[in-house]
Amino acid sequence: MWWKPLSAVALSVVALAGCGDSARPAPPVRLTVDAPADMALLHDDSVEVHGVVSPGSVRVMVEGKNVRVSSGTFSTRVDLLPGTNLIDVEAGAKGGARPAMLALRVRRQVTVSVPDLAGVTPSDAKDTLAGLGLKADVKESTGLLDFLLPEDARVCETDPSAGTDVDPGTTVTVFAAKRC
Repeated sequence: MWWKPLSAVALSVVALAGCGDSARPAPPVRLTVDAPADMALLHDDSVEVHGVVSPGSVRVMVEGKNVRVSSGTFSTRVDLLPGTNLIDVEAGAKGGARPAMLALRVRRQVTVSVPDLAGVTPSDAKDTLAGLGLKADVKESTGLLDFLLPEDARVCETDPSAGTDVDPGTTVTVFAAKRC
């Protein structure tokens, strides 16, 4: 039974090998974004993105740009395009800590003010509205003797009325006649 002392030595070597460096893995990076909320509806052309990270010494990137971290908080301004925007936030630390990533969706709603078209021709009204990203539905009213009048029809009013804020692509009804 010469192998019993040898197996005890082998078992001790295996046990000691497992007790080597007792360094713990780095804790995972924690990332929270306080603002804006995911799926937020905004009207401004930019938004302030701010939040908290831990540990406080991590590197934060928003939209691929480094952001200053102070006492575990970060803040930066991000420009928005009209429509839905995706904002990527990433936090990473040295020492093998698992990075944290978030993607926020925010929608920038752009409105257009209906212009005052009173007195312009229906054709000019259509062109003006198209230039603003709006559609025109021209309704020309004619009277019994309008064909005798030499002037062209002119815009009398619109619906929605001038000065009303609407979404791009909205149809504006243009009421035109030779006499308003």
